[in-house]
Amino acid sequence: SNARIIIITTYEIGTVSGLPTPLSHNERVVGGEEATPHRWKWQVSLQISPVWDPDGFAHLCGGTIVSPYWVMTAAHCIIGKMYRVALGEHDLYEDEGTENYVDVNYIYLHPYWNPTDLTLGNDIALLHLADPVSEDSNIEIATLPTPGDTLPSGHPCYITGWGLIQAGGNAAIRLQEALLPVVDHATCSRDEWWGSGVNQRMICAGGDGSKAGCHGDSGGPLNCEGTDGSWVVQGIVSFGPGTCNIYQKPTVFTRVSAYLDWINEVRPGWSLVNDGDGSLTERRELGG
Repeated sequence: SNARIIIITTYEIGTVSGLPTPLSHNERVVGGEEATPHRWKWQVSLQISPVWDPDGFAHLCGGTIVSPYWVMTAAHCIIGKMYRVALGEHDLYEDEGTENYVDVNYIYLHPYWNPTDLTLGNDIALLHLADPVSEDSNIEIATLPTPGDTLPSGHPCYITGWGLIQAGGNAAIRLQEALLPVVDHATCSRDEWWGSGVNQRMICAGGDGSKAGCHGDSGGPLNCEGTDGSWVVQGIVSFGPGTCNIYQKPTVFTRVSAYLDWINEVRPGWSLVNDGDGSLTERRELGG
């Protein structure tokens, strides 16, 4: 059921001694514009059942569909136990008839994720869905990069999400997008940029002081143009400055191409088995 959709806006991102804290569970795109509905078909809204409203769900973070049973998000988005994902979503407040809500039944955090030190990276989690994703004209599985893939400075990428449209401002009700060109690691790791707060398993994008991810965008995709004109999800929204859009403090993403080995380790632990009624159900392999 759709239940009531609310948007959590109580968490802040900020900087601690010049170091980042997460683009927290409410990030929104700053300086962007409303996306064409269902342009980014692999984008999901990760929603949590809040303690004060156990019958409702609240938008918490973004996420990316990476296979029929798996959604990829940021590890720092995992703050509770009851989650669902909204697929085919555009307007969080309107039932548009394109949505599909699926419960999350298993969560895998990267083993080296450390919530007290974002600068180590590893801000990635995989969510196993109770029911498989059915692709349609509004829902699609994302294309992931090839192992070790890196992007040059200026490469065109879009951040998408339902995050705040300005720090301390309102959350987006409809999905937003903003063009954030890549900033290469050599530049982003300069002292006047993020310095030692970033490593090579991250992607920096933006930093022009006007467009950025913000609270509520976390966990969502960095959609980058591929060689054939298609879109490749190269990043997962991880962190940024507390006020979101600061010159030379670009939004920082987990670099998906650095974590493909881990993604592929987690997913094959599941196998498709025939239920006898012709349908396929994914189950965890035990032993072996």
